[in-house]
Amino acid sequence: MDSKHQKTLEAIFEKPDRANILWSNIEALLIALGAEITAGKGSRRRVALKGVRAVFHRPHPHKETDKGAVKSVRRFLEAAGVKP
Repeated sequence: MDSKHQKTLEAIFEKPDRANILWSNIEALLIALGAEITAGKGSRRRVALKGVRAVFHRPHPHKETDKGAVKSVRRFLEAAGVKP
């Protein structure tokens, strides 16, 4: 995991929750952590990491992830044992 991924991970765990994290950075972080990402129907992305599975909606038309999605990604990472 490089420094860009580390910064994204820290941003996901920041309080108060951020709403300006690029989805592409989150996907890159998940891939660097070893997650499998597959496309679902429409904007859905299925993610599997360390036996934990989740479905996220890729934001559109904007590139930034909203606060609710950031919270979901944080809970997913915590369940998979990933912390900054």
